[in-house]
Amino acid sequence: MIPMAPHADPTPTGPTVGFDLDMTLIDSRPGIRATWVALSEETGMRIDADLIVSRLGPPLTDELAYWCPPERVPAMADRYREMYPTYAIEPTLPMAGVRETIAAVHAAGGRAIVVTAKYEPNAKLHLAHLGIDADAVIGDLWAEGKGHALREHGASVYVGDHVGDVRGARTADALSVGVTTGPCDAAELRAAGADVVLKDLTEFPAWLEGYVAERA
Repeated sequence: MIPMAPHADPTPTGPTVGFDLDMTLIDSRPGIRATWVALSEETGMRIDADLIVSRLGPPLTDELAYWCPPERVPAMADRYREMYPTYAIEPTLPMAGVRETIAAVHAAGGRAIVVTAKYEPNAKLHLAHLGIDADAVIGDLWAEGKGHALREHGASVYVGDHVGDVRGARTADALSVGVTTGPCDAAELRAAGADVVLKDLTEFPAWLEGYVAERA
């Protein structure tokens, strides 16, 4: 977990908002694809990197299970994570509206935390490289597992692009805000139980303003 940002009030007056990482805050598809291609070339595994980046969300070990025998999954996961900083950090871009979104949370007196299935050290590398000012980063969690971290940090909202993120929000009794920038469309997110569905993060600051006003 990273320390709170210097501006963060230890007793925030606004909401704590959790965010997924891949395809919510960052477009990591080019870097993830490059890492899978490199892993395939190094190990000889036959991997469809384009298919993988079309369904980002679940844990790395779940994806590896499609491409190698179960006994090789732990070693391949370790190697992928080792290779990741070399191939995946530089090509990754921020999603539209991400900086305005984080700034809106802080302007409301709240905290912005990242809860992701990604290996935590690599998640932190992404945020540092792109200058995304999160107050805490919690990695290696998926779906309902995210809910426990959200509850621990007192998050009242969780924003994500996958139905697994909706499940995490539900586990934490947090409001689920879906964005349609990942593999799940609006209908899928609503069917999973999302309370709010936005096109992307460019719509989030205005939504947050209304949410905070309703709670005042």
